[in-house]
Amino acid sequence: MSGTKDLLLAIDQGTQSVRAMLFDRTGELVAKSQVHITPYFSREPGWAEQDCDYFWANLCHATRELWRAHPDLRPRVAAMAVTTQRAVVVLLGADREPLRPAIIWLDQRRTARHRPLPLWLEVGLRIARQRRTVHFVQSKAECNWLAVDEPEIWRRTRHFLFLSGWYNLKLTGRIRDSVGSQVGYVPFDAKRENWAGRHHFKWKLVTLRREMLPDLVPCGHSMGLVTARAAEETGIPEGLPVYAAAADKACEVLAAGAWTPDTAVLGYGTTATINTCNDRYVEPIPFIPPFPAAAPGRFDSELMVQRGYWMVNWFKEQFAAREVIEAESRGLAPEILFERMLESTPAGNMGLMLQPFWNPGVKIPGPEAKGAMIGFGGVHERAHMYRAIIEGIAYALREAAERLERRNGVPIRRLRVTGGGSQSDAIMQITADVFGRPAERPHTWEASGLGAAINAAVGAGFYPDHATAQRHMSRPGKLFEPRLDAARLHDRLFREVYVKMYPRLAPLYRSIRHITDYPHLD
Repeated sequence: MSGTKDLLLAIDQGTQSVRAMLFDRTGELVAKSQVHITPYFSREPGWAEQDCDYFWANLCHATRELWRAHPDLRPRVAAMAVTTQRAVVVLLGADREPLRPAIIWLDQRRTARHRPLPLWLEVGLRIARQRRTVHFVQSKAECNWLAVDEPEIWRRTRHFLFLSGWYNLKLTGRIRDSVGSQVGYVPFDAKRENWAGRHHFKWKLVTLRREMLPDLVPCGHSMGLVTARAAEETGIPEGLPVYAAAADKACEVLAAGAWTPDTAVLGYGTTATINTCNDRYVEPIPFIPPFPAAAPGRFDSELMVQRGYWMVNWFKEQFAAREVIEAESRGLAPEILFERMLESTPAGNMGLMLQPFWNPGVKIPGPEAKGAMIGFGGVHERAHMYRAIIEGIAYALREAAERLERRNGVPIRRLRVTGGGSQSDAIMQITADVFGRPAERPHTWEASGLGAAINAAVGAGFYPDHATAQRHMSRPGKLFEPRLDAARLHDRLFREVYVKMYPRLAPLYRSIRHITDYPHLD
């Protein structure tokens, strides 16, 4: 390989933007182009869709802007990899063109008309006390409600892909996807890192057939070469090798330097997550599999707050018109002004606490869960509501961390924080205080892009394996130590208040659901 081919192109398709980035072999971000997108549109309450061509057009916009700003770097690109938001479903017909808009992971549609299970499976699920979980999965699986609600489109569907597989088709002309991108309601066998075997019970849960799903490629292996058409549309050099990366959260874990379960990675993105990486198959919740990691033979045990830092946008839209107007007049992002709210409010927030379950989960906390704030008094203002969101997410992830420690049998000693929320020093300090442990950023906050670049580096032969590439391309950034008094205060609030909130509020949540039928579960 020529010595001038020393850069790696990473495409990161997030929920709110697409970024085209160039990294060098040491993991330094050399250049970047970012295009903000509309995450989804809703034709009905609870729906979340986006046009497939809209995604591709914005990816092309991002790459072309990258070459326009840095034309001298384009010839130096040796390889590329793509990471995307998880579980965005794309349906293709026989002509390999989309049949409908992509279904975004935030979509809340379900169906009660899923296929009945064989008696032997129903009995087994009852004995294992997993019948409710499996029926929830059946009702939420996109393929199942599509078969009921859009039968004509489902009849015409030949290929069922995630957004990552759609991008690979657009780039290389091949229907392939990465092992590391397989999440959601598909018959994937996480232990084998492949589609479930022909007789696996997961095929009984869904309307999918094996021939509808793409071939899978291990992380760091070849997905194909950029076609002439893709090169014309994106400006990416024709024939550039494309290597398999993984979903965005898995790439963040890899980039954050987490290789063993004593390091936890907090992802402060639209979904807030906590992950530990392991070479063992460890279910974070019994019967809920870990995700494939962004390196072959490894697993990410993950727990999540489904609408984590989405709540910051919710707060901005509902309560922060003043900061939005001021930020526009000063040419700033509104979130920069939100720092003042955190700086003006004390640790513990004068007793105002939030339970951040704006979106229900399969098991944790439960499909009937809702969000709540308790502890309001006359002293509380908008700033306290904002701090309650930030502290509430941290409390939820600390509770999840204790669960992962029990499941892994290993104490968490280090916290790495990624995602947009990690850019805030105030949020990083709150994280350290709530957990009572040091928290640090990776050296770049573009962690998911770096994780994709690490996979491209392995594929291109820059490094012999993922562990070596990770050591050379990832390193810690700024460290935040917990403040002793704040950590003590948060520990008491966590143990004496937060962990007791859900058990006491859950009966009320169930009553609300039965009275209002929201969220609809049947």
